[in-house]
Amino acid sequence: MDCLGEAIVKIVTWNVNGLRAALRNGAGGWLREENPDVICLQEIKVSPRQLTPEQRQVFEGYQGYWHPAARPGYSGTVMLCGESPLEVILGLGIPRYDVEGRVIRARFEDFWLFNVYFPSGQRGYDRVTYKLDVYRDLLELCDQMHAVGEKIIICGDFNTAHREIDLRYPKQNKKTSGFLPEERAWVDQYLAHGFVDVYRHLYPERVQYTWWTYRMNARQREIGWRLDYYLVSPGLVDRVRDIVIHAEVPGSDHCPVMLDIA
Repeated sequence: MDCLGEAIVKIVTWNVNGLRAALRNGAGGWLREENPDVICLQEIKVSPRQLTPEQRQVFEGYQGYWHPAARPGYSGTVMLCGESPLEVILGLGIPRYDVEGRVIRARFEDFWLFNVYFPSGQRGYDRVTYKLDVYRDLLELCDQMHAVGEKIIICGDFNTAHREIDLRYPKQNKKTSGFLPEERAWVDQYLAHGFVDVYRHLYPERVQYTWWTYRMNARQREIGWRLDYYLVSPGLVDRVRDIVIHAEVPGSDHCPVMLDIA
């Protein structure tokens, strides 16, 4: 995309909750129409060899970097790039995270892009602890990268609504994983370490969500949570031109979120 002579990179993040199901539900048509430069998908639940030729055709023209979970039908991430990155690293080098396919990072000319699927804590407090460990260890890596002058974009499903504005019913969910004080505190830590939630930076009062339960017509009734984020290093904030939550796009219980950056 080119805007007033300025080259714009379009990045999409989307938890597809099963890539094959999302493609059956029309996600591929939207992606081909938007034609982003980079597509970051989470919870793919598939390896590339399990896709049909028709499904693979959706991503024709992209270089795919796949990080499926070892367990079939679970978790996993993929980053699809229109132009090959300078370097791609699958995982954090920590086996208990990497077996679930949670992190891909790619180095482009002047920034690193992280595609992250943070764990859900809904299955018990041991998973909340695991989730907080991922937050901690990823931030430690980012601190090391910031210390040597690297610029970073973290995108993906954070599985946490940061503030009360980020979910429809905050008071009723104070003891629900996804809005626990200790989960929200880790998002605070990322901001304290220099990252900027660029959606909230651009739209401090806007109420929009990126995830809705399939129950009770929640999406139609706008009962949702904002769980999908772009956290950006300070040196990149002025280059962000827009961030759009595409709540109208079906295909998953999450919707795609698009970042335009110069």
